[in-house]
Amino acid sequence: MRRPPPRTLRAQLTAGLVTLLALACLAVGITTALALRGFLMGRLDEQLSASGGRFAASLEHEARPDADNRPDTRGQAGSTFGARLLNGSVTQAAVVDDATDRPLPLTSRDRRALAEIPMDGHGHSIRLSALGAYRVTAVRGDDQDTLITGLPLHPVEETVHRLEAVEAVLFGAALVVTGTAGALWVRISLRPLQQVTARAAEVAGLPLASGEITMPGPLPDTDPRTEVGQVGTALNHMLGHIESALIRRQASEERLRHFAADASHELRTPVANIRGHAELALRHHGPVPGKVRHALERIDGESQRMTRLVDDLLLLARLDAGRPLEHEPVDLTLLILNATDDARAAGPAHHWLLDLPEEPVTVTGDAHRLQQAIGNLLANARTHTPPGTNVTITLTADQAGACVSVSDNGPGIPEELQPEVFSRFVRADHARSRSTGSTGLGLAIVHAVITAHGGTVTVDSSPGHTTFRLTLPN
Repeated sequence: MRRPPPRTLRAQLTAGLVTLLALACLAVGITTALALRGFLMGRLDEQLSASGGRFAASLEHEARPDADNRPDTRGQAGSTFGARLLNGSVTQAAVVDDATDRPLPLTSRDRRALAEIPMDGHGHSIRLSALGAYRVTAVRGDDQDTLITGLPLHPVEETVHRLEAVEAVLFGAALVVTGTAGALWVRISLRPLQQVTARAAEVAGLPLASGEITMPGPLPDTDPRTEVGQVGTALNHMLGHIESALIRRQASEERLRHFAADASHELRTPVANIRGHAELALRHHGPVPGKVRHALERIDGESQRMTRLVDDLLLLARLDAGRPLEHEPVDLTLLILNATDDARAAGPAHHWLLDLPEEPVTVTGDAHRLQQAIGNLLANARTHTPPGTNVTITLTADQAGACVSVSDNGPGIPEELQPEVFSRFVRADHARSRSTGSTGLGLAIVHAVITAHGGTVTVDSSPGHTTFRLTLPN
């Protein structure tokens, strides 16, 4: 399996440093090995030239040896090779062994290789089957024959291999030491960048979209002369702008909450007065024209709707302001039974089904607000589904808390509306209009109440199936 490349900047810098050093060591090693080999080859060629081909010349006329053509091994290095060729054929070949010469058996391949050596006075490398690698030179003999003298390449190869082994050990140790020291140095150099990353991750983990947020302080030691310092300075400026924007947003939201709370509180009295006068006029025993009665009924209906709207706005404003809720044991089973009875009375054309555990489920919270949240969910299912719809209320419990789900087989919530279904004054299109008097705040109140209890509320909807799920901690 192929190992993935390093991803962190520290790993990439360390790997790059070690790779560059390895390439430099490889280039130095190859250069020195080639240079040493070339130098030793040159010395070997000089030795061949200095020998003058005396050993090869002593092989001439070996059939009638005399004082001029006895094999001359004096001054010849051990393993010196000599051969005589006449008309392209090897007539004699020998090698110096213990200050004597001994005939050397040659294969047909060896003979062809010797015959191909040019008589240019330069050294050439060949490989003989019985001796191995040799450096040889060819000269013209007295009898118009070819005399070949050679020296073994084994000492040269051994010296070069020894140098390569020493370089491998030294360069390997240098890579290990440099890699370790380089990793430590890169880690120290990137420490300011790690601080920038940690601060950015800290800010990214803050719930910037809700409530009053305390931003972390600026990064210290941001040297503008370095790239990391410039990044840190830019991050400090960005955090300052974000903090200013959050402060202004929080102030604006606080003013809006105060306005909503004050307006809702102030509107309750005049709306109640309008409703009271409308009801008083409707109870008048004298003759009232039909148009006037219709107008009074409209005033009474709209005042009732206005009352619900003002009450909902006031409740949301108080929840947004963090007004404390009651923390008492609440029997969720009883709340669901009561809310279902109310929903069954308000929507007799719907089929209300219950799926409750045998034992009562109790949580800690505000009974009135939880009753209102569950009632809003049932009212939402009744209002936005046609008669005959099945609505199932399910209650489950475990060690972590309780879960209440309200499911129906109605038309469902449009997909584009689902992300904003818990926002305020959000209404669907034709399937979920406000013709029934909805204020568009019911689900927003559900979300605010459950969130204030430390729980969560989610929705899963598709055509023919919609489920709202509430989770509450113990």
